[in-house]
Amino acid sequence: MAVPKKKMSRARRDRRRAHWKLTLPGLMACPRCHEPKLSHRVCSNCGYYKNRQVVNQEE
Repeated sequence: MAVPKKKMSRARRDRRRAHWKLTLPGLMACPRCHEPKLSHRVCSNCGYYKNRQVVNQEE
């Protein structure tokens, strides 16, 4: 098993971890109700996907 011979400095460790950031989800406006939704998903507000009603929404 590989064991480091020297202690890694905080700067070197943090430089390596600099790219571990979160990315925002790909939100887009629903073409029917204009609410933000995830792309390629059914709209949680109106229940439509690709101009077809997929989920019945209770009002």
